[in-house]
Amino acid sequence: MKDNKLKNLPLGTSDFAVLRYANEIYVDKSDLVYELASTRRKYFLARPRRFGKSLLISTFESLFTHGLRDFKGLAIEKLWVEETKFLVVRLDFSELKFFSSPEEFSRKFASLISRCFGTVGFQYVDDDLNSAAGQLSTWLQTLRLSSLVVLIDEYDAPLTSCLNQHELFNAVRGQLSEFYAVLKSHDRALRFVFITGITKFNKMRIFSELNNLSDISLAPRFGSLLGYTHEEVQTYFGPYIAKSAEVLSIGQNELLDLLAAHYDGFCFERTATQRVFSPWSLLKFLNFPSNGFDNYWYESGGQPGVLLEYLKSHSTLKPEEYESEKQVQLDDLALSAKFSLLEDKVLLAQTGYLTIKAVRGTTVTLGYPNREVSVSMARLYAEVILDKKAINRAGEGYLADYLERGDLRAFVEEVNRIILGIDYQAFPLTSEASCRSALSIMVSSSSALITARSEVHNAHGRSDLEIQTDKNYWVLEFKFCREHDSQESLLQEAVRQMKTRHYGKQLAKCNLIRAAMVFSQKDRQFTRWAEVSG
Repeated sequence: MKDNKLKNLPLGTSDFAVLRYANEIYVDKSDLVYELASTRRKYFLARPRRFGKSLLISTFESLFTHGLRDFKGLAIEKLWVEETKFLVVRLDFSELKFFSSPEEFSRKFASLISRCFGTVGFQYVDDDLNSAAGQLSTWLQTLRLSSLVVLIDEYDAPLTSCLNQHELFNAVRGQLSEFYAVLKSHDRALRFVFITGITKFNKMRIFSELNNLSDISLAPRFGSLLGYTHEEVQTYFGPYIAKSAEVLSIGQNELLDLLAAHYDGFCFERTATQRVFSPWSLLKFLNFPSNGFDNYWYESGGQPGVLLEYLKSHSTLKPEEYESEKQVQLDDLALSAKFSLLEDKVLLAQTGYLTIKAVRGTTVTLGYPNREVSVSMARLYAEVILDKKAINRAGEGYLADYLERGDLRAFVEEVNRIILGIDYQAFPLTSEASCRSALSIMVSSSSALITARSEVHNAHGRSDLEIQTDKNYWVLEFKFCREHDSQESLLQEAVRQMKTRHYGKQLAKCNLIRAAMVFSQKDRQFTRWAEVSG
C-alpha cells in the first residue's frame, strides 16, 4: 500500500466501498478495525467533526455486509476469517438535527427507524398506540442470536441541536433513551454495536440503557484510529508531499514541519503520547498546495454552530484566557456531566478546539493542537467579545497587511478601530493582561500565516507579545494607563524595559520591529506608541 502514485486523494469520501472502487488512498487502519469487529461488543467513540467517523462507520458496514470484498490488499485480509453475513443497520442521526417540537422529532425519528431497519426486514406501521420503538422491539424478538449489527453515526446531533432548549432537550433525550432501551432488552440479537459522536452525554440515561458499552475515546490503543500519524502521512501521501514541496519551492522536510505546525497535534488518548493530523485539513492542503496553509478547520468543522451558542450563554470565556493552557480532571474529560453543567473546557476539547497536551496523575493539561486551531479559537473568541462589525474588521486582513509592511502607526490605528467594537460591559479591558490578550486574539484571527505568542521569556525577562510574519518579527511591550497615571512616563518605562531586557534579540530571524504601546483606560484606546531602536 505504499505506491500511491496513481491513487486519488480521499477528499470528502465517507463511503468505504466507494473509496476503494474509486482507487482513492486508504490509510490502512484495518488491523484496528479487525480488533474491534472480531468480538461481540458495543463501542462508543467521540471525535471532532471532519475526522473520518462516517468513513469508519462505513468500513464496519462493508465488513459485516460483504466480508472482505472491499478489503483486498489491506491488513485485515489476513486476519478476518468470519464468513457469516449479518443484518446491518446504519443510522445517521445528523438527519435529525432540524425540528422545533417533540412531536416533529418523534415523526422524523420514526421515519429514520422505519427506513433504516426496513432494509433488513422491519416493517413499521404508523400507529399512535404502538410507537416505532415498540414495534421495533417486537420485530427484534424474531431475530436469531448475534445476527444484527447496529451502527450509529453522530448520535448526539439531535441533542446538540437543542442544547439551549431545556424542555425540548429532555423530550428528545427521553425518546432516544427509549430506543436504546429497546436495543438493550434484545441484546441477544446484537452481534456488534458502534456509536460515534462529538460530545458525550454520559450522565443522561442514554448510554446507561446499553449494557457494557465500551468508550474507546481516550483508549491509547485507538488514539490513531482516526486521523493520520506523521509516519502515515509520509508513507501514504509521499507523491503529494513531493508535488506540494515543488509547488511551494521548499524542501520536503521543511514542508512536513510546516504541515505539522498547521494541521498536526491532535491527541485522543490518556497517555498523551500519540499525535495525529486533521485528515480534512491535510487533504485539502495536498489538493490545493498553491493556496498555501489555509485555515480549513474553521471553514468546515471548526464552527460548532449550536455549540457556539451554548458557549456564549454558559461559558465564562475571557480574552486573557485565550493563550493560557487549561487544566481539567481526567474523569471530567472522560465522563461528561449533566448538560446544564457541561464545562466549557471539556466541550472545547470534545469539539477539537483544545487537545490533550500532558497528563500528570489525574490532571489533564489542554491546549491548542496546532496553528490552524489556534487561529480558529481566536475567531471563536472574537465571536464572543466583538460585535459583527468589529469581527469583520479583524478578519479583513488589514492587521496582517500592516504587520507585514512594518507600518506601526497603521497597525495601532486599526487595532483601535477594532477595539471600538468590543462590548466593554461584558468584556472590559481593565488590565495589561486583558489588553494583551485582546490584541493577540485580533492578530491571530487576522491570518493563519501569522504567529502570535504572549509573554515570551528570555534570560532577562518576558516580553508582552511577539508576532512573526513572513518578513518581520514584531516585539510589543504594553503599559496600562489608569486615570491618574502619566502616559508619557509609562511609554518611556516600556521603552526602557524593552532595551534593558533585550526583548526579541534572541529570536529575531526576520526584520526585527520593537514597539512600546500605552493603553489608556479613560480613552479606551492605545494613545501612545513608539518604535524602539537599538
